[in-house]
Amino acid sequence: MSAAPQTEAAPFVLRADDRSVAVLTLNRPASRNSLSLAMMAALQSQLDALAQDEAVRCVVLAAAGPVFCAGHDLKEISAARAAPDAGRALFVETMAACGRLMQSIVALPQPVIASVQGVATAAGCQLVATADLAVAAHSARFCTPGVDIGLFCSTPAVALSRSIARRPALEMLLTGNMVGAEAALAMHLINRVVPDAELADATLTLARQIAGRSAVAVRLGKRGFHRQSGLPLAEAYALAGEVMVENLLAEDAAEGIAAFTGKRPPEWKHR
Repeated sequence: MSAAPQTEAAPFVLRADDRSVAVLTLNRPASRNSLSLAMMAALQSQLDALAQDEAVRCVVLAAAGPVFCAGHDLKEISAARAAPDAGRALFVETMAACGRLMQSIVALPQPVIASVQGVATAAGCQLVATADLAVAAHSARFCTPGVDIGLFCSTPAVALSRSIARRPALEMLLTGNMVGAEAALAMHLINRVVPDAELADATLTLARQIAGRSAVAVRLGKRGFHRQSGLPLAEAYALAGEVMVENLLAEDAAEGIAAFTGKRPPEWKHR
C-alpha cells in the first residue's frame, strides 16, 4: 500500500488492485490527506467506479505518509471566508460532499476496511468510523477535536455514534481528547491493532479473507446489516428474513450447503 512520490499532477487517490481487493490510498501527505473538495471528489469517483466493479470483492482505504487523514481542509475553509457570503456556499458544498461520500461507503456493495496509521482526526476519524471494519497500527491515534477550535464535530458525530457507544462518543466529541489505538479497540472504533510495520499486510490478509467468500452473500449481508440496524426489532427481523430468503435462492448458497454436507471446499460462482 505504498504511494508514489507526491507531485502537483499526482492523483489525489491512488488505486491498486490485489487480486479481488482494491486498495484506495489517499495521496496528499503534504496536506495530511485532508478532505478538501478535490480529495473528496477524487475518492467519490473511485467509490462510484467500484460500486459497478463486480471483480472487486473488498476495498481497503489507506493513506500515504505519516497521517491517515486530518479531517477537512481548514486552509480551504478559512480562505472561503473572504467571499461575499462569508464562505456559506463552500461550507454547504463541503458538508454535502462529505455526507454523500460517507453514505457511499456504507452503500458500497463491497466491505470497506480502513487501514489506519498515524492520526485520524475529525472527518478523518469519521472515515474510520464509517468504514465497515478498521485495522490500526499500534501508534495510531483518533480524535474529534472540533471543540478545540470552536467547531463541534457534528458530522463526524453521525458516524461515531453509529460505531461506538453513546458515552465514549460524547466524551470524544465534547473533549477533543486524543484516543490511542488500544483505547479505540476497547471502545470498538477499530477491530484490530497490529505492529506498525505489519499494518499493510494485516489489512490485506483480512481483506483477502473476506474477498474469498461468496460475493453475493457478502453483498446481501452488508446491505441487510446496515438497513436493519436502524429499525425496530420486528421490522428488523422481517427485513432480515427477506434477505435470508433472497440469499438462500442464490446459486452460491446451494453450492455452499452442498459443499458443507459433502465435506469439500465450495466453488463460488458469486451469484
